[in-house]
Amino acid sequence: MSAGKPSRISPRVAAIANTIAALILIALAVVLWRDPGLVIRSEFAKQRSLLGADARELVVGDHRWVYAERAADTPDAPTVVMIHGYTGSKENWYRLAKALKGKYRLVMPDLPGWGQSQRRDGADYGFVAQSARLAAFLEKIDRRPVILIGHSMGGGIAALTAARHPQHIVRLALLDAAGVRFQDNRFGLDVLAGKNPFAVEDQASYERYLSVVFHDKAARPWVPWPVDRIYIAQRRRDAAFEQRVLDRIGRSDERFLPGEEAAKIAQPTLLLWCRQDQVIDPSAMALYAAKITQADQVMLEDCGHMSLMERPGDVAAAVDILIRRQ
Repeated sequence: MSAGKPSRISPRVAAIANTIAALILIALAVVLWRDPGLVIRSEFAKQRSLLGADARELVVGDHRWVYAERAADTPDAPTVVMIHGYTGSKENWYRLAKALKGKYRLVMPDLPGWGQSQRRDGADYGFVAQSARLAAFLEKIDRRPVILIGHSMGGGIAALTAARHPQHIVRLALLDAAGVRFQDNRFGLDVLAGKNPFAVEDQASYERYLSVVFHDKAARPWVPWPVDRIYIAQRRRDAAFEQRVLDRIGRSDERFLPGEEAAKIAQPTLLLWCRQDQVIDPSAMALYAAKITQADQVMLEDCGHMSLMERPGDVAAAVDILIRRQ
């Protein structure tokens, strides 16, 4: 080959390369057609790997739980269990977990019915049923009582679990928690009217959903194409399930049970809200505080319903104080 002349690829090699590339694209298209959620799961797996957490499964009762676990730097560190909210998943906790990692053993499950955990046809996924399942899960996760953190619907489940199964919980944190009759807002009125204000059917309703749960636009998760389309399609498929759950936690006779039983909570407790929460109005914090008189109260500014994602550093600092509290 003469110096200075670019190498040339033969037509035969180019044709083979193009054929291989086309076959790879076809194979990828077939895989995504058969399992469109693979893209999202792959992204979540990458996030979990960056956190240094492991994927685990555990059968408790009649459900298979899938959860992420990040070990502590020391074997005797306490266990922190984080319970996500309505339409949420274990991945909602990864930003907070990053701020807490090393100090504690972190366990982030998908609640039964949600995420990758098992969903059973006809099963009840309201506050009472999920609280009983969570108590059984906690007993399997650690023989010692754990620090339990619950967000939104998960906060209502966590509050009820702390009230009814106190032997499993040594500290409790409720973030923007459901389960009390807070001051009327658009979200609450829509729920009482039988609507699902979290419903996602198309790009417009997806953007509306994000604008309701996030006050800080910069804190929204980056969802590139085609992940956004795959997520929207998944939410459409889950619409009936979401409606059934919302009927239980938002309109049934158990919708305010977490707040009603909160007076039984004796553990050191943190109540944390964001001032701009459009979902669970901040007036809910005072209602919980009236029942949990030993609770510390933290009100954050310039964030919405997703305090754990919008202000993970501030939430982590408040959780650290709770755990160190005598």
